[in-house]
Amino acid sequence: MPLDNVSRLDNHSTEEPAETIRVTDLADAASLIPRLKLDADEVHVWLADLNQPAEKLKPLLAADEIARAERFHFEKDRNHYIVARALLRKLLAVYLCTNTAELRFDYAENGKPSLEGIQNNLLNFNLAHSHGKAIYAFSRGRELGVDLEFIRQDFGGEEIAERFFSQCEIAALRNVPAELTKQAFFNCWTRKEAYIKARGEGLSMPLDVFDVSLVPGEAAAMLRNHKDPAEVARWSMQSVCVPPGYVAALVVEGHYWKLRRFRLDSAV
Repeated sequence: MPLDNVSRLDNHSTEEPAETIRVTDLADAASLIPRLKLDADEVHVWLADLNQPAEKLKPLLAADEIARAERFHFEKDRNHYIVARALLRKLLAVYLCTNTAELRFDYAENGKPSLEGIQNNLLNFNLAHSHGKAIYAFSRGRELGVDLEFIRQDFGGEEIAERFFSQCEIAALRNVPAELTKQAFFNCWTRKEAYIKARGEGLSMPLDVFDVSLVPGEAAAMLRNHKDPAEVARWSMQSVCVPPGYVAALVVEGHYWKLRRFRLDSAV
């Protein structure tokens, strides 16, 4: 697919198929730079499979990342974290034309990662992972947040919705046909998560102070912010095409930007 075949998010147009790039290709950053040129009016989103040999990628991590990985109780979760962080480093190194060892991370009070020093001024990024998949988003000069969730069929979200969603969202969820309830719940949850991640506030921001769309088939949108109405115009929201059984949402500061999607092949 030609990389200029992109969708403009403000029009909620249909997304083009993602281009596939192999993990091994990331080692040759120079050859990828022309293909991965990230303009100020673009957002790049990558989807990756985390079921890869973690031990091959673990040396790319810093000591604090390895320490965090070791705190996971289950080996699968530990391996997925290692792979997710290693792939993030590989992608950042390509965009910044550097090597993975030169990357240093900083973390906001509520955990949002960013790059230390001058690198932070060159690139904005966010990531999420769920059930063996990871999603990464990159931009220049625009805050952004992304979320990915696996739709568990045994998951009952009604109690969570009653506790965390706004009254408008709860009413909308109740009106969705029963067979679409789980999809609607995860639409709402990922859109809310992506927004608070874009703002860097984490769950310290009450989820019921703003409303998002959730009905399957309707465009992703922030409908209202009850504390700061100007926020609705500040941000744009988009659902992202992901494999069946998953839901993803992207929130980006500003409007009139283009989405380019990539799939990272798992071959290492």
